[in-house]
Amino acid sequence: MNMTLKARMGLSEVHIFEDSENFLERVKALSPQPQVVFLDIHVPPYDGFQMLEMLRQTETFADVPVIALTASVMNEEVDRLMNAGFDGCLGKPIDIDTFPEHFEAIIRNVPTWQIMS
Repeated sequence: MNMTLKARMGLSEVHIFEDSENFLERVKALSPQPQVVFLDIHVPPYDGFQMLEMLRQTETFADVPVIALTASVMNEEVDRLMNAGFDGCLGKPIDIDTFPEHFEAIIRNVPTWQIMS
C-alpha cells in the first residue's frame, strides 16, 4: 500500500502503522506533520475512536482531517463515526482506482463519506 500510494499519488511521505501501540507518540514523532490521518477502526490495542480522541486533544492535530477506515459500513456505524468527529470514512477494502479522487477531496476539506465498496 505504501509503494502504491507513493507511485500513484506522487506522495513523498507515507507512514503506515501496523498496530496502534504507542500511537500518539509515534504520530507526534512524524516529520513533517501529516496533512491527513487515516485510522482503521479495529486495530488493537486502541480502536479508531480512542485514537481520534487522542489526536483531537493534542493541539498540533486538532484540525488535521481524520478519516476512518472500516469494513463496518452499516448506518449505525457511520452515524457513530460522524458523531465522534471523524472528517470522513472510506470503506474497506480501499478502491485504489477511486482513492486518489477521495484523497484530493479530503485535502481540500471536502467531507468524504465513501462507504460503498
